[in-house]
Amino acid sequence: MQQAAGSAIGMAVLPTSSFAIIHKPKPVADLIIGQNTHRYKVYTDWAQMSAIQHPLLNCHEMVMDSKGRLLMLGDHIQNNILVFDKSGKLLDAWGTQYPGGHGLTLSQEGEEDVLFIVDCGWFQTRTGKWKKQAGRVVKTNIDGDLIFNVGHPSTMGIYQADEPFMPTEVAVAPNGDFYIADGYGSDYIIQYNHKGEYIRHFGGHNNEDKNYDLHNAHGVAVDVRDPNAPKLIVTSRNDYSFKYFTLDGKFIKTVQLPGAFVCRPVLKGQHLYAGVCWSVTPEGKKWHPNTGFVTVLNEKDEVVSNPGGQAPVYKDGQLQPMLQATGAEKVFNHGHDVCVDEDENLYVCQWNANKTPPIKLERV
Repeated sequence: MQQAAGSAIGMAVLPTSSFAIIHKPKPVADLIIGQNTHRYKVYTDWAQMSAIQHPLLNCHEMVMDSKGRLLMLGDHIQNNILVFDKSGKLLDAWGTQYPGGHGLTLSQEGEEDVLFIVDCGWFQTRTGKWKKQAGRVVKTNIDGDLIFNVGHPSTMGIYQADEPFMPTEVAVAPNGDFYIADGYGSDYIIQYNHKGEYIRHFGGHNNEDKNYDLHNAHGVAVDVRDPNAPKLIVTSRNDYSFKYFTLDGKFIKTVQLPGAFVCRPVLKGQHLYAGVCWSVTPEGKKWHPNTGFVTVLNEKDEVVSNPGGQAPVYKDGQLQPMLQATGAEKVFNHGHDVCVDEDENLYVCQWNANKTPPIKLERV
């Protein structure tokens, strides 16, 4: 893609001519995706960056800070974090220590933005082979300076020796407690206070009450749409569902999303957004590459739109299996995360999408 002119903090810039290059992303001609109240123009050329200077493997997650900048976490150690403005201009790039960069969560402490960065432990070697190791979670300031490391659960007496720790996500409650989802490890949700001191854990497998079982607890979010009854939403991706819990880990309900392997829940206003990494095919194959999209739910847990997917269908009140769209509306390979700006435009990060940057969806 074309490299923007000018300089940026913390990164080298390709040589340019003496005049400024103005990048104006263009929507894909005549293409509108999504249904009902949530329909979008598609900008595949939104990100202005050089694949040579800032190579990508997978774009895992994105958040917006208090300055309106978009921070994206990936797993290429030449630049784990890429920072964009909303026009797609690349402002900064930093981070080389997260080969399994997967989860990125922003929280405000007073007037300061802080980040929780999750390395899931899966990483790609220089020769292109995938390996795994123990994951880790760190808390940093907005520029990546370390505040503290969260200790491995086995060192705290939380895990047994045979329970792996490969975390995928963090969510932060209004009181500063944070929750780690061990989605590629032992599927527990581990709660800590704001100092990083252990409180409790729940989930995992083989519970007497199967409602507490989690299978690929890929994402976690704190839901304050009802400020008088905040909840925890946990992805159980292999069950095609979100599970709701109280903030102290008591099960509330399960929201089924048939056929959709959903990633983390992202809340904006009264709606919940999620990337769908892949979907069950019409032939019923559970793993089928390049079948992702985005899904949008309202406050009643009803799917109202599937950008890049087929329209949601309910029969006798039951949501039917959701599938990727066909033809030109098949925009995504593997939807992994959704960032929502103040105008309710979406920025979609993808896993395993030919090393491409995020796609912007402009709401219409």
